[in-house]
Amino acid sequence: MGYQNISARDAQQWLSNGEAVFIDVREPAEFANKHIEGAKLIPLGKISAKDLPSTNKKIIIYCQKGLRGNSACAKVTKQSNEATVYNLEGGIQSWVDAGFHTIKGESKVLPIDRQVQLTIGLLALTGSIAGHFISPAFLLIPAFLGAGLIFAGLSGTCGLAVLLAKLPWNQ
Repeated sequence: MGYQNISARDAQQWLSNGEAVFIDVREPAEFANKHIEGAKLIPLGKISAKDLPSTNKKIIIYCQKGLRGNSACAKVTKQSNEATVYNLEGGIQSWVDAGFHTIKGESKVLPIDRQVQLTIGLLALTGSIAGHFISPAFLLIPAFLGAGLIFAGLSGTCGLAVLLAKLPWNQ
């Protein structure tokens, strides 16, 4: 059947009318930090068409900003021609920006995006200092990080974020 994008306002209206269920495809630590009330967590790496609830309600998939949601919708609809799902445009961020309610947890773990920023910052600083004081070869570290950021910007996929999401404290 395929999938369509849906705005936060339309999704909220469907939820209010009891017409929809939400699937959150972010990682467990992100879900624990903040999620839409009633949402079921199925991380992107684990989602499949058979995991979707069997319901006559509309299934809305969301992530942080919409990219992983798009990937999940494409994955699910590729696995099953029967599946009709909707991607929340802009992810949970658009939901929050529209002023809709979320459940906020007390996650003791930094969000993945901040973990990525800290890791890249620390490695770039360390590589630069080591490149200056120890050996110019260490300057390859910040160059590699820059290339990774360019790839992430062009593809919408951050390898470091995927790697960090698999670490035990993010489960």
